[in-house]
Amino acid sequence: MKHIFQISAALLLMVSCGNKNSEASSAEEQGEETGIVVTQDQFDTNDLMIGTLEKRTFPKIVETSGMIDVPPENRASITAFMGGFVKQTSLLVGNRVKEGQLLVVLENQEFVQMQQDYLEIFNQLDFLKAEFERNQTLFEEKIASQKSFLQAKSNYDTAKARYQGLKEQLQMLNISPSAVEQGKISSQAAIYAPITGSITKMNVAKGSYVSPATEILEIVNNDHIHLELTVFEKDILKVKKGQKILFKIPEASETSFNAKVYLVGTSIDSDKRTIKVHGHLEHEEDTNFLPGMFVDAMIMTDTVQTWALPEEAVIESEGNHYVLKLIKKEDGYTFERIPVAQGNSYDGYSEIISEQLTESDEFLIKGVFDLIGG
Repeated sequence: MKHIFQISAALLLMVSCGNKNSEASSAEEQGEETGIVVTQDQFDTNDLMIGTLEKRTFPKIVETSGMIDVPPENRASITAFMGGFVKQTSLLVGNRVKEGQLLVVLENQEFVQMQQDYLEIFNQLDFLKAEFERNQTLFEEKIASQKSFLQAKSNYDTAKARYQGLKEQLQMLNISPSAVEQGKISSQAAIYAPITGSITKMNVAKGSYVSPATEILEIVNNDHIHLELTVFEKDILKVKKGQKILFKIPEASETSFNAKVYLVGTSIDSDKRTIKVHGHLEHEEDTNFLPGMFVDAMIMTDTVQTWALPEEAVIESEGNHYVLKLIKKEDGYTFERIPVAQGNSYDGYSEIISEQLTESDEFLIKGVFDLIGG
């Protein structure tokens, strides 16, 4: 019986030792599986590169959005002083026009009546002036009564005011008062371009009727454009004149462009709790932006020194970010995938946030995507 117990104990000890060796072997295999092994030939062929964390200067940013716009004086909405039918226009959206160029000719019989009224009061003015001066002289000589003098003065002043008002209205219609004074009366009035630019809207056609409230067309001059950004109230105290702006046109290009804060609004939109920020573009003459283009922008409000790696050293998988840390360099390279928090990206580098890493650690900083993809 004693011998049987000793044999059983020996067997149990052997089984136990076997299990421990198996667990150790399994752990080693699991540790090898978590590493990514690259041979020296693979490293050289794929032009891979190893580097360490670098101290880089990153801007503190305020993210915002907005649009490309032009100053108010570079945008003209063309309307008519008086309504009328479109008699002549040959313009299309995209046409370039110069200041003073004919845009539209309107026709309306009311234009004729206005010119007739002007001509009538113009012809009366000399007579009423002479009557006023005659009665003034007679009144001063105590020959005419004060009532006659005041009546003549009132008639003359009223006529002068009406004459001046009708003259201004004719000039607003681009009808020459001097031509009317010579008896040249027309049922047409011309509208001319107030600025140089391109037609961006054309809302009428020949024969259509336009009222004074109707926008006939719009002209925009793109020679000077700017950024019109919207910043939330929580960020506005960080934004100052002169700060750098990086912006993109997300629907058109991934290229970044530079601008500077030129004006910061002084009132907050009570509904959206936002404020307007006006930015001037750098090298504006080299761009071909159009008013109305949507932009994503970052305003650089401050700078901070932090640890960073090149952007291509950081890989993303299922919403998480990783770097490949060198853990062994023997007959090749063995890398371990380390999770990190990726902060801001700037000038080709990404801010790396992790308590597991030190400045002496080495990482794969070039060819990461090709390696993982393979």
